[in-house]
Parts: sequence; structure tokens; C-alpha cells
Amino acid sequence: MKYVVLIGDGMGDYPLAELNGRTILEAAHTPNLDTLAKAGRLGLCQTIPASLSPGSDVANMAILGYDPEKYLTGRGPLEAGSMGVPVQANEQAFRLNLVTVEHQGGRVFMRDHAAGNISSDDARILVDHLAAGLPLTDGQKLYPGVSYRHLLLWPDLPDGIPTYPPHDHRDQDVSDYLNTADPAAKRIMDLIRASWPILENHPLNRDRIAKGLRPANSIWPWGQGRPPAVTPYPQKFGVTGAVVSAVDLIKGLGVIAGLEAPHVPGATGLVDTNYEGKVQAALKALETGDFVLIHVEAPDEAGHQGDIKEKLMAVERFDQRVVGPMWEALQKMGPFRLLVLCDHFTPIEIKTHTREPVPFILYPDRNPSCRSYSEIEAATSGLYLSRGDLLADLMFGKTAA
Repeated sequence: MKYVVLIGDGMGDYPLAELNGRTILEAAHTPNLDTLAKAGRLGLCQTIPASLSPGSDVANMAILGYDPEKYLTGRGPLEAGSMGVPVQANEQAFRLNLVTVEHQGGRVFMRDHAAGNISSDDARILVDHLAAGLPLTDGQKLYPGVSYRHLLLWPDLPDGIPTYPPHDHRDQDVSDYLNTADPAAKRIMDLIRASWPILENHPLNRDRIAKGLRPANSIWPWGQGRPPAVTPYPQKFGVTGAVVSAVDLIKGLGVIAGLEAPHVPGATGLVDTNYEGKVQAALKALETGDFVLIHVEAPDEAGHQGDIKEKLMAVERFDQRVVGPMWEALQKMGPFRLLVLCDHFTPIEIKTHTREPVPFILYPDRNPSCRSYSEIEAATSGLYLSRGDLLADLMFGKTAA
């Protein structure tokens, strides 16, 4: 038996006036998703527990079958695992974004959590420049990652320091966070401030501004934690396999779960990602393993940008270039179970993650009567899972819905 999970990150959305009251999933041309919804089992799943923020780390850990309320320690250590960076017992691993901030009237505004989706090559230049120029007097270490997503290790910090996901604060005043009175948090905010003159004066940022691109003019550490300890997939579910993604967070989740995380050239995390390369990597993993998860970040990034056209395109490409080819290939392999879903909503109108239950398809389970893959159809299906980690149990046949 082969087990496959296909995740279109952030595909869930709200009805939009620009789409005549339809959601992105309702408006997009998704013949493969719709056919699967009719032929399989459509339902809703609460991937985000009420006690946790609606992040991709929370949702995707749950989808993999691990209760995030029990196991999640932070996003940073998961990304460190993907990058092969060891985290020592006295260190905390932070996700480090390159962001665009604007200084206006003595206040600081978060304009772009992704610094205009800066390329990995340009970002590496800036991160290396920061590593040489920042006052890393507490033994901090910087590691370049993919696009705007990087890693900061910081020893001897107390646990529980409040940090703030920058994608939750696009176009918002973040001055109060920077002016915190908490002594430990102030050390983080001081490092952010120290990055401003270093990045502002870099020729690469001056060139970006001249080209009409947003500069990567600040760092923003968040999502810190220590490495979690979970039961690997071979012991937990009796399978081996891989996760395929452009994003270090998802790769890191795979690594801690004892799964492979192959590199796919041209996998960007954006709408121009290498869809075909991801499918090829997944099929190769299934030659020797029994499980694979493909994660496509592009719909989430379009949601954060508030870009309806790009989100529609990302969802349609996910359907046509990932869902369709994988479903076709699986039908030639023998027995299989296929789970297709989004991890959370990233609504266009608010440009960040929300915690509504997400629509999922489990194939070849039978569905009473559904016409398409959408939030509304899933809500009428009668199938509701109260926890995200129950999805894996359902897919692997450990529980019945």
C-alpha cells in the first residue's frame, strides 16, 4: 500500500466580492480536485488547536500525525533540522526573516514579511554580510536558507520570550513590539535595530530600490524553540518515505519524523516553483518507500500578498501539475490511499493565517454526495475531525471515520 499526502498551503479562503461571492477554491478551475471530491471522501478537519496560533508549523505537524499541543516547541528547530544545523542543549533556534520595514513619523511599520520575495542568492549575500557586521556578542550564529527564510541560533536565552510572526503584521505598526520593556525580548529587538544600518546601506538593497523592488532592510527573528522528540514514522506508522517541499519548515518536520527530504532544483516556494520536479521526486521516493508528502507553498504566499489572481493561479497549478499527475501515477501502482488538503486558511482580505477547519479529501473512501472541492462543500459532507493528527490515523487505517 502506498500513502500520499498533497498539501496546497493556505488554499482555504473567504468568499470574495471580486469573485462574485465565491472563495478561491470555488472560483479556480480544479478538475482533478473536484473529481477526487466526488469519487473520494470529503470532510473538514480542525488542524489548528484552540490553544495555538494558526501557523504552518502547527498545522503541518498535525497533518503528519503528531499532536502539536504535545510536541511543537517552535518553528526554528524544525528549520534547523532541515538545514542540517545541530542545535545544542543551551541554544534556541529562531526562524529569521528578511523583511521590509518602513520608518514613518517616528513609528515602524511592517511592510513585507518576505522582502519582496527576495531570491535565495541575494538573500545569502545579505545574511553573510549580517553575520560579519552584526554585534553577535552573545554567541549567536546566522545560517542562510531559502528566499527570505533563514536561521538564527542564540545560546542561553530563557524560554517563553514573546516573538511575533511578521506575516501576521503586514502593513501594521510594530513599534510597540520593538519598544518592549521585557529585558529578554529587548535583546532580540536590539538585534533587529542593529540590522537596519547594515542592510540599508548595502549596494544590493540600493539596487533593489532602484529597480522598484522592496528592500530587505531588516531582520525579524521569531518562532524560536528547542528540538522536539517524536516517534519516527517507521515506528509510529510502519512506513518509510519522504517529504517534498521548497520550505525548510516542512523538510524539517520530515527529518524529525525519520523521513527523507530530497532537494528539488527550482523549488522556490512561489507560484513559479518546479511542480514537475516535486512530482518526480515524490514518485522516486515511492520506488523504495511507502509514504510521500508533497507540499506546495505558492497559494499561501499569494494569500499573504493579498493577490487574488496569483492565488487562483497557484491553486490551479497545484491541481493541474501536482494533483492530476500524482493521481494518474498512483492508479498504476496498485493499492494506495491519497489525502489532499490545505493546512490552514490564508484569506486574501486579511493576508495571514486563520484557524477555520480545512477541507480535505481522502481517496478512495466513498463520499455521500459532493460536487467539488471547496470549503462550503466540505462543511456539508457530514465528516468532521476535531484534531489534525487524526487525519494520519484515518489515512493509515488506525481509526475509522
